[in-house]
Amino acid sequence: MHKLKRSASTAAIVATLAGTAALATATPASAASYHCTTSSYTVDDPSYNGPDSDNWDFDVQLCAKRSGGYIYTTATVYWDGPYASNQHTSLTFNKARFHLQTKKSTAGTDPVVKYANYTYLEHALEHSNGNGSYKTGTLKTKASGRYQYLADGYIELDWSGDGTGYRKPLLFSASPRV
Repeated sequence: MHKLKRSASTAAIVATLAGTAALATATPASAASYHCTTSSYTVDDPSYNGPDSDNWDFDVQLCAKRSGGYIYTTATVYWDGPYASNQHTSLTFNKARFHLQTKKSTAGTDPVVKYANYTYLEHALEHSNGNGSYKTGTLKTKASGRYQYLADGYIELDWSGDGTGYRKPLLFSASPRV
């Protein structure tokens, strides 16, 4: 009787493992996942000189994937902004945008093959109560089989009240190549 219980238990375990293996292999090979990198940048609000903190801390995740003969790139911007109401209003920026690029990886400077400016970033920053995130759209680009590609991008901010337009771009680390 002891052998029968052990055999039944072994059969149940083997059946469970077989079912798990079938589930694990059911995922299609074409369902490629994104390859991402995250980097940070802190910037000071040049229009505010008061006693409260006025820094904006940005983390940007840049992602790329190759699937079905195409390259897909996207970005997510996360921020921790000032909390004091006198530094955080809908008048903080004249303009703000995220510039997303799909680049072909080559020797030397990687050429941009597609890009888009996501200007809704300004609204997201000014209406976030200090912390928030913003996800860009996805760029889809036909891939050339012999090249690798990557996502790159930067933030441009035009602060209200400083009269200088967009300041130098806030640069972030590109995604891994796909």
